[in-house]
Amino acid sequence: MREILSSLDIGSSKIKLVVAEILNGHVNVLCALEEQSRGVKKGAIYNPDETEYAIKKILKKTEETLGVKVTKTVVSVNEDSCDFKIGEAEIDIQEEGEVSSSIIQKVLQQSITGGLTPGNEIVTIIPIRYKVDDVATISPKGIKGKSLQVKTVIVSVPKREIYGVAKILEKCNCSVVDVMIPSMGAYYANRSYLAEKSQSLIKESTGIVIDIGAEVTNIGVINKGIIINNNVLPLGGNLVDQDLSFIYKLDNQVAKEVKETFALANKRNASVKTTKDVVNTLGEKITLNQYEVSEVCMSRVHEMLNTVKNEINYLTKKEISYIIITGGLSEFKGFNLEVESVFGPLAKIGKVNVIGARDNKFACAIGMIKYFDEKLGLRDKEFSILSQDDLDVLSGSNQDKSNSSLLNRVFGKFFDN
Repeated sequence: MREILSSLDIGSSKIKLVVAEILNGHVNVLCALEEQSRGVKKGAIYNPDETEYAIKKILKKTEETLGVKVTKTVVSVNEDSCDFKIGEAEIDIQEEGEVSSSIIQKVLQQSITGGLTPGNEIVTIIPIRYKVDDVATISPKGIKGKSLQVKTVIVSVPKREIYGVAKILEKCNCSVVDVMIPSMGAYYANRSYLAEKSQSLIKESTGIVIDIGAEVTNIGVINKGIIINNNVLPLGGNLVDQDLSFIYKLDNQVAKEVKETFALANKRNASVKTTKDVVNTLGEKITLNQYEVSEVCMSRVHEMLNTVKNEINYLTKKEISYIIITGGLSEFKGFNLEVESVFGPLAKIGKVNVIGARDNKFACAIGMIKYFDEKLGLRDKEFSILSQDDLDVLSGSNQDKSNSSLLNRVFGKFFDN
């Protein structure tokens, strides 16, 4: 079976949907789209009808791009009220048998007992360590013994967050196959980068993943590859837009365009000779100076990063070995200079190095797919969001391949543009 997965990242500014095929452990993006978000403020859905409208639009875009409907997906949920608890369990293995994936799933489920906050629903159960007959192991599958023990981190969010999203997707004729918090998606999107540096960064160290979006910044504390704490700050790229809008009397959309196409996050490389003419809200034509505009942006970005830095000190007292910053604002030109000035050489801007989605705004969506694929592997399960008929349509095997295959549609977009 071809493993085709999809993920839906519901952000305050944009909704991102990624469809990808997992082949030999690699993520091959088939489709990465975005749509203006509706009914979402600071990461939380406040108007389900508006959010439903936006999701239907992006699902329609996906169908037009791929030629098939996406009816199943992994989806992100607001992590503002996320809770982390430790769980433990032990089960007997009959007749000193071999540990199977079903036994592993059973002991993981039992570790939840007493470890779930009332009113919450589980997002994921992350094993910290296993023991087979008191012998510690990372992967117990295939080991023979009499008993299997596990210690886990149980990640949960209020039921309203999960049920609210599930209900909206149900109205869009799309079912939820798994849920995830954005910090986990951001971490898994960048885990391969850490592995390239050193496996010890994943297995032994404590790090921080920072996902800066339009209205909120998600901070995740990662210890030995496991998320153990988090916080959500009401800070995002929209604050930069608001500053430019207020100071220069610009429409908010014009201010955003100035930030993305003209300004720099750090004034070091800005030029006093580089200018841009815009029309303000008074109908006046004004000339912006790149150096001055960049000073405005730099002041706000510096303040935001320092707030994040202070919050990290409250979240963990462990020695931090790495800091990865991702999300849409991390693509801001000159942002790396501000990151270095606040955090020093310890912090790096993450990079989604996947063809078809090479932008940090897709980091969460790509990471969700990677994590879900890992879960499938641990369970020895095959899964695809598409039926065999859909796969035939996707590959063009039941149509005229010269006109209708996915490959031709994709290359067609390149040539059209």
